[in-house]
Amino acid sequence: MHRFLVSAAHKSSGKTTLSVGLAAALRRRGLAVQAFKKGPDYIDPLWLGLASGRACRNLDFFVTSRDEAAAAFARHGASADVCLIEGNKGLYDGLDLDGSNSNAALAKLVGAPVVLVIDARGMTRGIAPLILGYQAFDPQVRFAGVILNRLGGARHESKLRAVIEHYTRVPVLGAMHEDPAIGIYERHLGLVPANETESAAARIEAIRAAVERQVDVDELLEATRGAAPLPPASSSRAARAKDIRIGIARDRAFGFYYAGDLEALEDEGAELVPFDTLRDARLPQVNALFIGGGFPECFASELEANASLRAEIRDRAARGMPMYAECGGLMYLSRSIEWRGERRQMVGAIGADVVMHERPTGRGYVRLEAQAGHPWGFTAGGEIHAHEFHYSSLEGLDAGTRYAYRVRRGHGIDGERDGIVAGNILASYTHLRAVGGCDWPRRFAAYVREHCA
Repeated sequence: MHRFLVSAAHKSSGKTTLSVGLAAALRRRGLAVQAFKKGPDYIDPLWLGLASGRACRNLDFFVTSRDEAAAAFARHGASADVCLIEGNKGLYDGLDLDGSNSNAALAKLVGAPVVLVIDARGMTRGIAPLILGYQAFDPQVRFAGVILNRLGGARHESKLRAVIEHYTRVPVLGAMHEDPAIGIYERHLGLVPANETESAAARIEAIRAAVERQVDVDELLEATRGAAPLPPASSSRAARAKDIRIGIARDRAFGFYYAGDLEALEDEGAELVPFDTLRDARLPQVNALFIGGGFPECFASELEANASLRAEIRDRAARGMPMYAECGGLMYLSRSIEWRGERRQMVGAIGADVVMHERPTGRGYVRLEAQAGHPWGFTAGGEIHAHEFHYSSLEGLDAGTRYAYRVRRGHGIDGERDGIVAGNILASYTHLRAVGGCDWPRRFAAYVREHCA
């Protein structure tokens, strides 16, 4: 059993590219690789899942307890040869002053040594105090080694290796030279998701080849060897027989779903039936819809062009089909999306228009308080921990719009409310996750069952 956490001194140091390349390289050796991502992110897990051949799992201290995070790591990692965790932001970054929800805290919780990725552009001798400081800051954190990234060439690499060898005892596991050809492109909401590009497999292969040339994978495996075996995975409950069909939008425009949430829906008796909002003229035979997050603004013209599907979804909504939409799904169900001077027509099942902005409107963790009359029966006043990340806002909301949540932390629709309820639709900017007592898949499945009888 091998396990390690890939972290860095700060965000945008190349953690995702290195993690994707390592996952692909280890998988190519015939090892079963289970990837994890710290935090609520959807995009990095899409790349890691493709590279490893297994669904990537999120570990998040804000929505789960430490015990639940440790149990999830054990449950999903038990059948793997290698457990690779990609951190978020810097190694010691986190919400709390004491670092209790940092990457370092997660590494200690699951017994994973840290592979520190250092963006070494412009650095020479100064890299030594950086490494020494990271070691000294928390002596309980074990370092497997460092991977130098974005180097200027062979001479730069040799200088850094000499400095690190002279002043520290930390192994240099690899040195990646600057190479734009292997980067994963970024845009307004971060990295481009793997589900949007047909060249994702080729990109991963190029990253893998570069990592294998410049990282000593054998030394990495040796440095992370010896972790105690994880307990075997166990199912917490028996799955219910499939008796409802839920259509799930899975295409280039919509792809943000947690694997655990989809599995929970299936355990609750739902057969998940994918459909393509860009290409399918009709919905499949389903009892309800789940439209997750994504980037509908980037595909607005194609979504608008598929008028037959938009009309059918609008008609089904008017006739009472249960629908759940998160963020991008909310935008798609609205009347229109305006971005970069263009307005495109969307489904029109929700009486609002979407306007994109240059800066985030809502970004980060949220705490929601369920309101009386929540369509799925959440207890009024109960608190839900989740997250949001959107550059859009809603305009022209219909008078009398009902909301499922009061926002206690975060932004939601207007800084105070989230979760638009329209007929049998629940649509919010918040992304829920089926952990920490938030049993939304069970509640949504029961709601679907009730309204399709």
